[in-house]
Amino acid sequence: MTMVITRDTLASTALLDVRGLRVHYDTPSGDVIAVNGVDFQVRPGETVGLVGESGCGKTTLAMAILRLVQPPGRIVDGEVLLEGTDVVRLSEGRLRELRWRKLALIPQGAMNSLNPVMRIKDQIGDAILTHEGRQAKPGLRERIIKLLSLVGLPSRVYTMYPHELSGGMKQRVCIAMAIALNPPLIIADEPTSALDVVVQRLVGQTLLEVKKSLGMAMILIGHDMGLQAQLVDRLAIMYAGNIVENAPVNSAFAEPLHPYTQLLIASIPSIKERKPLRLTEGLTHDLRRPPPGCVFQFRCPQVMERCRTVVPPLRELKPNHFAACHLYHDLRMPNDAAPAGNS
Repeated sequence: MTMVITRDTLASTALLDVRGLRVHYDTPSGDVIAVNGVDFQVRPGETVGLVGESGCGKTTLAMAILRLVQPPGRIVDGEVLLEGTDVVRLSEGRLRELRWRKLALIPQGAMNSLNPVMRIKDQIGDAILTHEGRQAKPGLRERIIKLLSLVGLPSRVYTMYPHELSGGMKQRVCIAMAIALNPPLIIADEPTSALDVVVQRLVGQTLLEVKKSLGMAMILIGHDMGLQAQLVDRLAIMYAGNIVENAPVNSAFAEPLHPYTQLLIASIPSIKERKPLRLTEGLTHDLRRPPPGCVFQFRCPQVMERCRTVVPPLRELKPNHFAACHLYHDLRMPNDAAPAGNS
C-alpha cells in the first residue's frame, strides 16, 4: 500500500518546516506580495531545488528564512521552524547565534560578496572567531586550509585577496565560508550565476561533494533546470510568490503536472534533436493586485473558466507529488489529506 505523505508527516521529519510564510514590500500604491503563504519542508540531508523566473520570489523567500529581508520588505505572517525553533520570532541575539551554526548562506554573486580589502584567511576566520571565540593561530590556520581543500582550492588561497581569484574560485571560497561551522542546512542562492558552463560544473560538483561529506541539507535556488536535474532530490516550482508544484526531481521531470513546470522543462535545449524552444508568453499579473483564481491564469495555455475564479490548492496528485492546478480537479489520492504546500 502506498503511503500518503501529508503535511504533518513531512513536518515530523523535517529539518526546516516553512508554514504560511508571507513577505510584502511596501510601495506608495500598495503592498507588493513577494511571497504568498508558502509552505514547504526540507528533510535532513535533502537537497531541495527552488526554481522559477526572475522576480518570482525565490531570493525573497530565502532571505525571509534567514530573517534578512530589508525594508521596505517585511515578513507579514508565517513560521520558519528550524529544528523546531521558529526563526521568525527569535530575538536579534539568538538569531546571530543561529546563523552560520545552524543555517548558512552561499550568496548570489560571489564577485560582490567578499570584502575586497581582507585576505581570504581573515574572512573565513572572522566567522569562526565570532561564534567560537579566540583560537590558537596554528589550529585556526590548519582548519581554514582544510576548508579550502574541501572545496577544491589550493592552500595558497589562504593568504590571497579576492581580486586575485577567478570567479569560480571566489564562489568556492563562499562555499568554504558557509560550511565553516558545519551547519545542518545551507541556502545556495544561484551559486553558478555569472559563471561559464565549465566552471558551473566545477562549482556544482563541489556542492555535491561538500554535501555528501558533511551530510548537510541544502536549498538550491536557480533558473537552470538542467543543473537542478543533476543536483537536487526534490523540486519546488515557484511562480508569482506561490509554490505551484513540489515533487521528487525524477517525478517532476518525467511527468510534470503544472502547466508552468511543463513550460519550464520544455524550454531546456536538447542536445539530441533540433526543435523550437517553447516560450511562456504573456506577463505576470500586478503583484500588488493578484487576480481571483489561479495566479498563472493569464499565461496558462490550458486555462479554464474555473481557473479565473477559484484558487487551486496545492495537493498530492501522485505519491509525494504535489501540484496546484484545476486540470486535476477530479483526481484524488487514497486517503486524500492536506498537502505539504500552499493552501
